[in-house]
Amino acid sequence: MKYIFVSIVMSCALMSGCFGHHFPKGPASPIIKAPPALISHIVLITLKDPIDLEAIRWAADFSLGTIPSVATYACGSHHETGRSTVLNDYDLAIYLGFASQEDLDAYVTHPQHVGFVERWDPKVELWRVYDMLDEPNTLPLPARICVPDRRKFLGIF
Repeated sequence: MKYIFVSIVMSCALMSGCFGHHFPKGPASPIIKAPPALISHIVLITLKDPIDLEAIRWAADFSLGTIPSVATYACGSHHETGRSTVLNDYDLAIYLGFASQEDLDAYVTHPQHVGFVERWDPKVELWRVYDMLDEPNTLPLPARICVPDRRKFLGIF
């Protein structure tokens, strides 16, 4: 009987220590975001007839977005923010990210890309294409700019 009483007391004492522990919310392992693509390929399209918008968006999703060398893909219309400095002089924007120049070259010559451009060129008034290389800054920053908490430096918090 003495052993049972001691076992119950010890169990209660050990279990009470668990009640104060707070388990982290969310997944057990940290979520690591993928780095941005090395090369960004941005296409701004102005259509001759805006009625073609949904058709070209659908075609882009199923032909351009499925090309194997494409690392990241997004396609959509202008998002109105009410800011006068944001341009809205296009009907559709397509963003494609590539891990290397070889991947971009493979995309440009891929039959799905070539077919997309050939099919939609007669209905497009203007294609604006921008390629951007995401290069890290290699210049040292002045000491006064090196603030440990960037949010505080930018006045965000």
